[in-house]
Amino acid sequence: MTETTGTWLTQEAYDRLQAEYDELVNVKRAEIVKEIDERRQEGDLKENGGYHAARDEQAKMEARIEELRHKLANAHVGEVEFSGTIDAGTVVTAEVMGREMKFLVGSREIAEGTDLDVFSAQSPLGAALLGRTAGDETSYVAPNGKEITVKVLHAEPFGG
Repeated sequence: MTETTGTWLTQEAYDRLQAEYDELVNVKRAEIVKEIDERRQEGDLKENGGYHAARDEQAKMEARIEELRHKLANAHVGEVEFSGTIDAGTVVTAEVMGREMKFLVGSREIAEGTDLDVFSAQSPLGAALLGRTAGDETSYVAPNGKEITVKVLHAEPFGG
C-alpha cells in the first residue's frame, strides 16, 4: 500500500476521524446553522461581525468535513504488512545531515498521541525513502534546493 492510493490508518485513527466526522456532520453543522440564523436576525448584515464570523466558522467546518470524508473514503485500515522496506506506516530511524532522527512515514492522524514526527510519503524525505531498507543511503532535494543525504539506520512497522 502506498499513500498515493489512499491514506493508511490504524483502526484507532480511523475510529477517531470517523467520530470527529460524525460530530461535525450531526451536531456541529446544526449548531452553526442556528448561530448564523440568530446573527442574521440581528439586523444589517454588512455591519454584523458576529454573522460574518459564524459564516467563516461554517466555511472552515465544511472544509474539514470534506477533508475527513475524503480521508475516510480512501483510507486503508489495518496493520501494516512489513516486509522490511519503507512504506506508509513505517517508523524510520535515519541519519539526516549527520543527525539521527526517528519519524513515521505516513499521515499525522495515525501518529496522534505519540512523540513521532511525521513525513508523508509525498514529502521530499518520505518519497526518497519509499522502498528503501535499513542500511540504504539516498538523498533528496529540500525545498530550499539543497541536496540532503539520508542513511536508513532502522525501519519497523508503526505499532501505535
